[in-house]
Amino acid sequence: MVGAIKGCTGQEPTVVGKPSPLMIDYIVEKYDVSRDEVCMVGDRLDTDVLFGKNNGLASLLVLSGVTTEEKLMSPENKIQPDFYTETIAKFLDSKAELN
Repeated sequence: MVGAIKGCTGQEPTVVGKPSPLMIDYIVEKYDVSRDEVCMVGDRLDTDVLFGKNNGLASLLVLSGVTTEEKLMSPENKIQPDFYTETIAKFLDSKAELN
């Protein structure tokens, strides 16, 4: 997509989504939170979890999407989330049990 925009306009676009830190920089400033209060939740190791790690955030991998538990536990996988769960619902249920 970036290449298409660059080709059509002849200009380098400013990327604001993953993996650009602009998105998290904006959120941290706008809501006056520190990065250690933010957790990146997603279903991809190579985008969502990596974005969290590269930007000083905790990360939660949800296995109900693209990434499987087999891929997560694979010796070839070098990207490890701080937490993982089968689904958001199971994560919220387990969190509620702790409270």
